[in-house]
Amino acid sequence: MAVADAENPLRGETTCGSLLQQLQQIWDEVGESDDERDKMLLQIDQECLDVYKRKVDQAAKSRAHLLQALADAKSELSSLVLALGEKNVVVPDKSTGTIKEQLAAIAPILEQLWELKEERIKEFADVQSQIQKICGEIAGNSKLTEQAGAPTVDEADLSLKKLDEFHSQLQELQKEKSDRLHKVLDFVSTVHDLCSVLGMDFFSVIIEVHPSLNDSIGVQSKSISNETLSKLAKTVVDLKEDKMKRLQKLQELAAQLFDLWNLMDTSSEERSLFDHVTCNISASVDEVTIPGALALDLIEQAEVEVERLDQLKASRMKEIAFKRQDELEEIYAHAHIETDPEAAREKIMALIESGNVEPSELVADLDNQIVKAKEEAGSRKEILDKVEKWMSACEEESWLEDYNRDENRYSSSRGAHINLKRAEKARILVNKIPALVDTLVAKTRAWEEDRQMSFVYDGVPLLAMLDEYAMLRQDREEEKRRMRDQKKFHEQLSSDQEPVFGSRPSPNRPLGPKKVVGPRANGGAANGTPNRRLSLNAHQGSSNGARSTPKGRRESTGQVAHVNHVAISKEDAASHVSGTDPIPASP
Repeated sequence: MAVADAENPLRGETTCGSLLQQLQQIWDEVGESDDERDKMLLQIDQECLDVYKRKVDQAAKSRAHLLQALADAKSELSSLVLALGEKNVVVPDKSTGTIKEQLAAIAPILEQLWELKEERIKEFADVQSQIQKICGEIAGNSKLTEQAGAPTVDEADLSLKKLDEFHSQLQELQKEKSDRLHKVLDFVSTVHDLCSVLGMDFFSVIIEVHPSLNDSIGVQSKSISNETLSKLAKTVVDLKEDKMKRLQKLQELAAQLFDLWNLMDTSSEERSLFDHVTCNISASVDEVTIPGALALDLIEQAEVEVERLDQLKASRMKEIAFKRQDELEEIYAHAHIETDPEAAREKIMALIESGNVEPSELVADLDNQIVKAKEEAGSRKEILDKVEKWMSACEEESWLEDYNRDENRYSSSRGAHINLKRAEKARILVNKIPALVDTLVAKTRAWEEDRQMSFVYDGVPLLAMLDEYAMLRQDREEEKRRMRDQKKFHEQLSSDQEPVFGSRPSPNRPLGPKKVVGPRANGGAANGTPNRRLSLNAHQGSSNGARSTPKGRRESTGQVAHVNHVAISKEDAASHVSGTDPIPASP
């Protein structure tokens, strides 16, 4: 039964004792000796010992691996906590529980930290890639940055503080990118406006700076590098300089057009064809914003027109020069300055026919003469105005004397009241003549001292005219006194002879026809006052009395009276004796 159990070990539980019992039975049957049996048992013990040792070694190794794993887990846990900067992670106590329990306690924490680390790495990689991209755009090597791939993340420091630093850096770079992008867009807009004004192709100009600046490319894809900004700034400066040069050129051409138009009396219709050129003649650089206002073809068009007008001016030089001479003579005539127009015209004709002078130089010389003539006329204006007042006062004085000789001045005839009012005003004006003459003399002398030359009025020194007038006025006053004395004498003589010879006509009433109130037929006043032209030389009265102006614009004046001819004639003296009444205080 025992043998059967040994032969069929599956029937019962196999143990070391049952196996040893089976071995004893087998030895008994075989007849093994005790030595052999001891030797076999010793060998079995040794093999069992080896098995135990091997198992112990395996268990020790397993424990060592677990301890190493625990140490590695704890180390990794510390590294992760340090790298992630997570101070709130609860690390289990080292002495709590078995090794496997400690590992089991650390494993969830490690897994959570690993997941957090992966998330942090992605965040760092994303931020750093954006930083790298913007830096590449600023540096101008964005393509190289794309080829370099994703940036390397430093896993030793994945803390939130470090991530915030990267975010701050990214925000600064994004702000700088935005600022640069605005600068680029401003530059592009300026280039567009300048190209529009200059009539240039905007796309060809802007693509030369950088291809990404084309309008077909999105705003965020435009180059914002230092090189692009520098090129854009240089392009804007070059275009502004070109704009300034073109504007100056166009303004010079416009000024030339105006000069030529004014020179040749060009019609307003013909001038209006170049309004787009002349509209900017006084504009500043910033004020010119109309598209194509400074295009090259427009400038060339103006140059062609100036050249055409220059050629036309050369063919019309004689007419233009004489027109300028007419203007010059008219200025001198208004300023009462004597000139020799015939000699001036002959000189102009000689210069034109000789061809030794450029037409523009001749016109410029005449323009300079006109400017100087206007300046001289301006310096004489104040004195000439007073001369006009003086002459007008002298005319009123002459009229008043003729009026006072009229016996019917107080009659109720038609227009008598008008003459009475005029006489009142004339007396007021005549009383102002001495002061006006004194002022005129003072201003004339000051003018002559300032310019070291004589003030000549229509070829006659004005001071000489004033001196002559003063002498004539004095002679006239003496003549009046003589007439009054003579009248008193005749009245006294008549009163003495009347009882003897009877009454006779009064010498105060002329028997002849009445004198007409008005200016003298010979151009001078009855009282010897100067006319609009007054000469001190006899030859001037005969040769220059009817002085004319170019093209008949200046009116001929009356013949100028010589000093010896201004004296009262015999007929006038007789009229004074026979028809002059005492001047009443009021009409």
